[in-house]
Amino acid sequence: MATVLVLGGGIGGSAAANALRARLSRGHRIIVIDRDAEQVFAPSLLWLMVGQRRPADISRPLAQTLRPGIEIVRSHVRELDPIARRVATDAGELTGDAVVIALGAELAPEAIPGYTHAAHDFFTLEGADRFASALARFEGGRVVVAVSALPFKCPAAPYEAAFLIDADLRRRGLRDRSTIELHTPEPAPMPVAGPVLGRAVVDLLAERGIGYFPGHPVEAYDAAARQVRFTDGSVAGHDLLAAVPPHRPPAAVVGSGLAGPTGWIPVDRGTLETSAPDVFAIGDVTAIALANGKLLPKAGVFAHAEAHVVAAQIASRLEGGPADRFDGQGYCWVELGSGVAGFAAGDFYATPDPAVVLRRPGRAWHAGKVLFERYWLSRGLEHELAGAGLRLGSVLLRVPARL
Repeated sequence: MATVLVLGGGIGGSAAANALRARLSRGHRIIVIDRDAEQVFAPSLLWLMVGQRRPADISRPLAQTLRPGIEIVRSHVRELDPIARRVATDAGELTGDAVVIALGAELAPEAIPGYTHAAHDFFTLEGADRFASALARFEGGRVVVAVSALPFKCPAAPYEAAFLIDADLRRRGLRDRSTIELHTPEPAPMPVAGPVLGRAVVDLLAERGIGYFPGHPVEAYDAAARQVRFTDGSVAGHDLLAAVPPHRPPAAVVGSGLAGPTGWIPVDRGTLETSAPDVFAIGDVTAIALANGKLLPKAGVFAHAEAHVVAAQIASRLEGGPADRFDGQGYCWVELGSGVAGFAAGDFYATPDPAVVLRRPGRAWHAGKVLFERYWLSRGLEHELAGAGLRLGSVLLRVPARL
């Protein structure tokens, strides 16, 4: 019988392991390797950063996310030999008949001078929680949201952060004595999704009086001067700073021989197979080229869908049956605060550019995001509800754009 190694226990890795366990007979081993005992539901970090969630609300033991019959190795992936399908960890070596790489993107705050001492990071549980405390103490002044470098996961996150901060300050009666600015190296919001979506987000920022500065790469953060310095020589002062940390591919991926020039893993856009047979990669660690030459965004919804495709591919090779293909469909919520959200959805594999539309913001979309969160975090029902969550997204994709 076969052994399938799943590297990483995040949204993509846990979904892949669960889908494999559901498809494969019990004689096959499925092993998840992850150094963390807890899984954090990353989309909810934005609510945590403005005090609408607590850390315990959005995290759970990894073991609770996995079906019975899945083994867990608590260890760090050090090296990967894709030809031998051998993985070196702190707990020893493991060899599989198939490998699913779901290691995600690592955060590298040290890559930008001054980041660690100057900025609040809302991409980790601890960072988002610290920002929530700082925001609660904030009594007005200059707020800056900055994107340190490209690429980064969850393309909507910095925009949602600005919207949620704006809503919190309005609720507390502090907006009139505060300014909010968003600085990013991107030429437009979520540029991969196309100009229509970008213009819609820019309009939403303008409606709320949030300053928007695209094409603004960060050179350094200065904690003592409370400034962000940009590569064009300009600076932005702040009293409160939330910044997306730089991202990098995991070292084991870079050294595996699978990575492309950027350090991320090119894969077949339909099967998610790498250049090594029976070795697949999903989620943020991948580099999937679109028709317009850009790369598929790094987002949990893609990792989730890709996980089910890879499980079907592996099950088909081991036991026969149909082998699904990833179709490039994706969606994301854009939280605006005060119980209102937008919903962007479409075909990222469309030509010549992704066909993505932002639905008119409303309370129904916010309720849909809360429901999706509950699907993932409901104790004792994770395995059934994870599949239901995927179906929920498919239903929302078919909601008319005029809504």
